[in-house]
Amino acid sequence: MSVALDVPLADGRVLRAYDSGGSGPVIMWFHGSPQTGRVLSPILDAAAARGIRMLSYARPSYGGSTPRIGRDVASAAADTAAVADAAGVERFATLGASGGGPHALAGAALLPDRVTAAATLAGIAPFEDDPGWWGGMAAPGGLHAARDGRDARALFAETEVFEPTSFTDADYAALDGRWGPLGEDVGASGEWGDDGLIDDDVAFTRPWGVDLADIRVPVLLVQGSDDRVIPPEHAERLHRSIRASQLWRRAGAGHISVLDAVPDAMDWLLAQER
Repeated sequence: MSVALDVPLADGRVLRAYDSGGSGPVIMWFHGSPQTGRVLSPILDAAAARGIRMLSYARPSYGGSTPRIGRDVASAAADTAAVADAAGVERFATLGASGGGPHALAGAALLPDRVTAAATLAGIAPFEDDPGWWGGMAAPGGLHAARDGRDARALFAETEVFEPTSFTDADYAALDGRWGPLGEDVGASGEWGDDGLIDDDVAFTRPWGVDLADIRVPVLLVQGSDDRVIPPEHAERLHRSIRASQLWRRAGAGHISVLDAVPDAMDWLLAQER
């Protein structure tokens, strides 16, 4: 279980954050797109078993956090630092899945004195408008629209529907079982509308404001071989760009089922602090 707190920022915005408490090593969780910003119960359980204190926050327009239209990926670093400051935490690791991956990497790149290591699962790579970046995506429509700007992405959202082939049989089995809380959280995120997802997609298809080559802390990239949302090529691109990275390829894992690697990723992050 985690406690919600509202973190006021210097620019007048407020971030809805969560803190599981405790005195152990700290990992900051970066949620996927769309979610509420809460840390899912399977992740909290894995953290508790390891004595880890989990922090997280809802990105702007998600889960009660103030909108920040025009945000880029790099802007997450300042928000991350503000949440850590509010929690009284100086040093921490970052862990992000799917759309949270770039934001976890932003902290690693831009907060080198505070972030000890970073890990991503099924994380998206910086945008390149070439076939390799798009190849293997079952439903790239939202990102295609985002290339044309926020208005185009918002228009697409008005008729957007989930493409069932985005998930594999292993993903559906995970959602029916251990990762059911993820589906529930995605549904709960609808209370705040589509703006968070729209702004994420626009940020992903614009310059991130982050040079991955600047990352000096250890980075773990976890990727499912059968992912149809963020295909394996994205992990390969990230691995080539981040010199201090390791790539774990999970055979047979899709976009959701790859989350079974969260406990192993936590162990890896803890090992980097020793």
